[in-house]
Amino acid sequence: MIDDYATAVAFLDARIGQGVKPGLERMGELLELMTEPHLAAPVIHVAGTNGKTTVVRMIRDLLLAADLRVGTFVSPHLHRVEERYTLDGSEIDEATFVQAVADVAPFVEIYEQRHGGVVTYFELTAAVAFQLFASAGVDVAVVEVGLGGRLDATNLVNADVSVITGIAMDHMSYLGDSISEIAGEKAGILKPGGALVSGPLPAAAEGAITARVADTDTRWLRHGADYEVEDPVLGVGGWHGTIRGLHGTYRDLYVSLHGRHQFDHFATAVVTAELFFGSELDAELVAAVGAAATSPGRIEVIHRHPLVIADGAHNEQGLQGLADAIDLEFLPSNRVLVVGMRGDRDVDALLGHLGDLFDEVIATAANDPSAIPPEDIAASARRVFGPDVAVEVATPVAQAVTEALDRVGEDDIVVVAGSLYVVGEARSRLLGA
Repeated sequence: MIDDYATAVAFLDARIGQGVKPGLERMGELLELMTEPHLAAPVIHVAGTNGKTTVVRMIRDLLLAADLRVGTFVSPHLHRVEERYTLDGSEIDEATFVQAVADVAPFVEIYEQRHGGVVTYFELTAAVAFQLFASAGVDVAVVEVGLGGRLDATNLVNADVSVITGIAMDHMSYLGDSISEIAGEKAGILKPGGALVSGPLPAAAEGAITARVADTDTRWLRHGADYEVEDPVLGVGGWHGTIRGLHGTYRDLYVSLHGRHQFDHFATAVVTAELFFGSELDAELVAAVGAAATSPGRIEVIHRHPLVIADGAHNEQGLQGLADAIDLEFLPSNRVLVVGMRGDRDVDALLGHLGDLFDEVIATAANDPSAIPPEDIAASARRVFGPDVAVEVATPVAQAVTEALDRVGEDDIVVVAGSLYVVGEARSRLLGA
């Protein structure tokens, strides 16, 4: 009987140990038992190596500006599982979350009794999302892929509009050892007769996506060809520029996020919204959405004096984006890096993207069974940064942040990076979130 928040969370948490199990059979049967709530509303489906959550939030806000009822599902969360879900732009409250889990739980138990196994944590969170959206009667759901695309639990939706934010090397043990293989997995979300909006892509991704586009008779709108960002200029706390979209050109925009790549993400979101509506957007509304954009845990300033920047970058493309932003958008200062990573990662290669940006490094680990031991991260940091950069270990993350703050002055910078789990714990320490 699920009738309170603790019981609902426990029902989900009991399935954490199932790990990642790519495949659609379990989710398909579960959703069939639930009378297919994932088909109750139009879906915009968002895949990509980096930037998925940011693009989902931007698309959502553009659709909300047109007075639509919008639901979103993203992952992972930073602090609380209900952060994965929004209705009409707001994170759902505990009572709504409890009701959605209670609605899904009997079907999960039926499935598990039939098969003698359990659904995964991610499959359950996705099922909760679809139930939530169906119950709320949303006009459109914007759904983020969890891992890859082709075999992801969300890939049972029938999306007329799909998005691939970008392709880079990540999760190779699941998706393949090349950009082409990874692109093919992500392009697996394309549905027959639909449309695809893609952000900036490496040339090596083109062939696999082209093949899937041809197989599904998909209309493909490419960054740099069908739409583009014009004249991007660094501003205070964000970027200014123009977006040449599918149906209109939107000038004098300001996107209030650090990182040049965030303007590309906004362009992808704008064109996705244009495609969904089949028309030009209201320029004033586009400008308002860009100026109000937020993306927690993505090159986010979470404290000032000293400046603390939190970024969940955890692959080479993400860490290079962070390095570019630090180098270009923040004044030179004493800089301390608090870093923790998870999973099967080449820590030396990842840290190599941070170059000579830091004076000290504090290696840490989140409360995460997949966390890389901080001693291993410290050893990598010593190899990568050399003897002139002091490296130490501190856990938990809250203690690492405290020690970093003790080492800097009011005009200096602390950067927390390497994992969204680490970022979540750092935000809790500084924001009480």
